[in-house]
Amino acid sequence: MTVSFSPYLNSRQAEINAGINNANTEIIPGILEKEKISFDDFLVLLSPGAGRYLDDMAMKAKTLTDKHFGKNINLYIPMYLSNECNSNCVYCGFNRMSKIQRKTLTINEIAVEAEKIREYGMTNILLLTGDSKENATLEYIERAVKEVKKLFSQVSLEIYPLDTQNYKRLVDSGATSLTIYQETYDRKIYEKVHKGGAKEDIEYRLAAPERALEAGFRKIGIGALLGLSDWRTEAACLAIHAEYLMKKYWRADLSISFPRLRKSGSGFRPYCDVADKELAQMIFAFRIFLDRAGIVLSTRESPYFRDNMIGYGVTMMSAGSKTNPGGYAANGEGSGKQFETEDGRTVKEISEAIKNAGYYPVFKDWEKALGGVKK
Repeated sequence: MTVSFSPYLNSRQAEINAGINNANTEIIPGILEKEKISFDDFLVLLSPGAGRYLDDMAMKAKTLTDKHFGKNINLYIPMYLSNECNSNCVYCGFNRMSKIQRKTLTINEIAVEAEKIREYGMTNILLLTGDSKENATLEYIERAVKEVKKLFSQVSLEIYPLDTQNYKRLVDSGATSLTIYQETYDRKIYEKVHKGGAKEDIEYRLAAPERALEAGFRKIGIGALLGLSDWRTEAACLAIHAEYLMKKYWRADLSISFPRLRKSGSGFRPYCDVADKELAQMIFAFRIFLDRAGIVLSTRESPYFRDNMIGYGVTMMSAGSKTNPGGYAANGEGSGKQFETEDGRTVKEISEAIKNAGYYPVFKDWEKALGGVKK
């Protein structure tokens, strides 16, 4: 497949830099009164001076969230199938140089994990693997999808990039959505942190969401790891990517994640710190710009931050997360984690926090009968 997004993004780099650095924040009150803001307006909301309008941005984000999504927070839970990896992403606890215990779950172990997770009341599961096609083969992932599909209505994937034909095989197996983070849109940083393995190919990864949507995935999730490069520039590139996909594949549902780097077995320290207020500013700006996109906040974030963001842009949260194979039924024995979570509360506890905020925890949000997606 010809990469169509990459040159489009490259052509807008000067616009991004000029918009963020030369933003006139005095126009923000007027921006917040608009029914639909432009990309230039979005850049203003990302700018350093916009921080003094954070409360106003929060209220605008809340109004739009309630309008388009109601008082619902969709919940999902991750299941790690394998932590074996051939790549050397310097920030990741799974990278091939990490001295962690490696494990790939058998199909029987997957079934046991799925049964344990289902006891929590969850119906939306995210299956993850490391970047090892030898251990987590396409056929293995197909079998895993079919196995958990027996218990879960929604089966999402976060795996290594594939071509369109192989993505279609996973759709046909019952997978309903795909999440793939670009990690960073900064090409120099991307090259610096991805030394070895198939992940070195930035263009192939950049085009993965399009291939997945061409293959028939109904939902796609994208994001950038916060801590590798300047967060404002990353956010602008991510917004361009999201807007591009939403226009080209307008029947699909798109969600955006904002994962901050956390402590892992790699020992990596973020190049750039992202404060809570900056993350909140980013989420508010995205909600105001892309008012119909889903926004995901994972257990990477603290309970305090997550609780205070309920209703203010966020539409989906993970709950009860374990980041290693066998983390639920086997308590993670014999396998290393990808990273440490900040919110260690149970599904029940997170559900109660959502209710206490005046919102509803949702465990299922669509039926298979709604079908797939076409351009």
